[in-house]
Amino acid sequence: MASRSCANFRDLALENLLDVPHNPRPLPRVMTVPGIISDVDGYTSNEGDSDVSSSGCRDRKILVANMLPLRARKNPDTLKWCFSLDEDSLLLQLKDGFSPETKVIYVGSLKADIDVSEQEEVAKTLLEEFNCVPTFLPHDLQKKFYQGFCKRQLWPLFHYMLPMSPENGDRFDRGLWQAYVSANKRYADKVMEVINPEDDFVWVQDYHLMIFPTFLRKRYQKVKLGFFLHIPFPSSEIYRTLPVRDDILRGLLNCDLIGFHTFNYARHFLSCCSRMLGLDYESKRGHIGLDYFGRTVFIKILPVGVHMGRLESVLNLPSTGAKVEEIKQQYEGKKVILGIDDMDIFKGISLKLLAMEQLLLLHPYLQGKVVLIQILNPASGSGKDVQDAKNETYLTAKRINDVYGSFDYQPVVLIDRHVPRFEKSAYYALADCCIVNAVRDGMNLVPYKYIVCRQGTTIMDKAMGIKSDSPRSSMLVVSEFVGCSPSLSGAIRVNPWDIEAVADALNSALKMRDSEKQLRHEKHYRYVSTHDVAYWARSFMQDLERACQDHYSKRCWGIGFGLGFRVVSLSPSFKKLGTDQIVSAYKRTSKRAIFLDYDGTVVPDTSIIKSPSPEVISILKTLSDDPRNTVFIVSGRGRSSLSNWLDPCERLGIAAEHGYFTRYVSLGT
Repeated sequence: MASRSCANFRDLALENLLDVPHNPRPLPRVMTVPGIISDVDGYTSNEGDSDVSSSGCRDRKILVANMLPLRARKNPDTLKWCFSLDEDSLLLQLKDGFSPETKVIYVGSLKADIDVSEQEEVAKTLLEEFNCVPTFLPHDLQKKFYQGFCKRQLWPLFHYMLPMSPENGDRFDRGLWQAYVSANKRYADKVMEVINPEDDFVWVQDYHLMIFPTFLRKRYQKVKLGFFLHIPFPSSEIYRTLPVRDDILRGLLNCDLIGFHTFNYARHFLSCCSRMLGLDYESKRGHIGLDYFGRTVFIKILPVGVHMGRLESVLNLPSTGAKVEEIKQQYEGKKVILGIDDMDIFKGISLKLLAMEQLLLLHPYLQGKVVLIQILNPASGSGKDVQDAKNETYLTAKRINDVYGSFDYQPVVLIDRHVPRFEKSAYYALADCCIVNAVRDGMNLVPYKYIVCRQGTTIMDKAMGIKSDSPRSSMLVVSEFVGCSPSLSGAIRVNPWDIEAVADALNSALKMRDSEKQLRHEKHYRYVSTHDVAYWARSFMQDLERACQDHYSKRCWGIGFGLGFRVVSLSPSFKKLGTDQIVSAYKRTSKRAIFLDYDGTVVPDTSIIKSPSPEVISILKTLSDDPRNTVFIVSGRGRSSLSNWLDPCERLGIAAEHGYFTRYVSLGT
């Protein structure tokens, strides 16, 4: 009796599933029915009806993110929506890495709640004026998708926080997961409305859209698709606790290129793919690649950079110069330590304050001479944990100021309000030291911005009262758990949980010689200025183009249902196995070599009894007794068990223990 896997393979070979055409099948340029993803084999070409230009004369990039790079406000007089570009948005800054001829299309949600009756008009305006395609999510879906699954489940888990109790994060909620899936599908539907699948490159940003690639790959099997994760990817021991872990991994693997900020994040992802999906990776021509059903999914490791021009333009604003003079006068004669963080439980703000307290305790002479200015950005999430972290921050700051402060001196200054960009730049420019003390974080560009602002500009030099040719210096204390830490070799790296070590690092930064500070600053500025956001975008897109260059030289077809969908890719020389052809070739030849795997072919993988059935033994004996046949069983099993099980087949060859032991009895023996 043939094994189940053998029968399945034979049935698969007989189906039309493997009947792949020699030439790539034409792909539709826009979806036929908005919001509907057709079955894989049911696609038809709509090129004649496409609204998208197919001339191919202009390079196009489609950038997909949770939010569009736009600011929205409603005119109180006309009640019309007004939109403007958000110059601080990373999504908008990416275009600096592309050629001037490149057309960039943005797909994402708006930060404003647009009424259903206004959505069509708003969508038309955004596409015509800003090349933006808005994804309108119903309020309830948006809340469950972003505030629910993204911020309450994915965000804590990816930052190594497990919901051990209801008070310590939210337990997995199937309803929130379904909202996440639904939202991802809506984003994919919007991309399908504008994509030219044969020419466009699609670049997806961050953890909000990790299963988006599955929906797009299902519709367009050879789409050129990249993804970049801007938060940490946790170790496999943490990630494996997620009930939908396989669906998310498969979603990411439907990309051609996956980017991470650090090697550790990439290593954790590869480890999860190996342990949970059984996938191996290797280095191919200097690039890390995962073989996924014949497709090579490449891994990119490159930290994002800052937009140099944007930072320098803010430094040159008159308001920035005026703020510098104000701060300089306010903290004259004092060393300024600066912290700028989101109000988040992972930023380690309270630990930073405790280190400041320890610094003043161990070095009393610094009292009255050093001040920590902590800017608290508004929290991106909500919940009891965020409020608890905020309360702890205020209580700790009050205790420190009560003990070490005076009527004209506060060692800790909390700025808990919206701080405009020019004011932050002023604090950056004046700070003697910047500290990022997060217990777990993605990239965190605060150190990069600090370095650029400390380098200054000609206009800023005048406001600072320094000569344009004077040497620049900066000092960084950076947590080893922050994504930018590996790229800042001149920073003092600390374990944020070690309060005394952080205090010692702050003291070392304050008393370090000027020449040493200058050397560290020069090294950092050289790296930050050459590895800016344009370099990052250009490098990622070059690797994406390289990853997609063989798309139309292979035969592809889709298999699997729902989120288990994937594309099987084989070389052009692949031919379907036909039973009639095999039987005909078998009868015509006088010498035949037959190699059979044991587990999964001779014996089903699911069988508890690993010895072959009498029917299988009979078939093997018939094949091996034919003088025109050379039949081998190839297996990793031990020679003793295979020899005993297959003993009735005297002329059957055995390659056991992965080929280390070989047994074969020829006719002449």
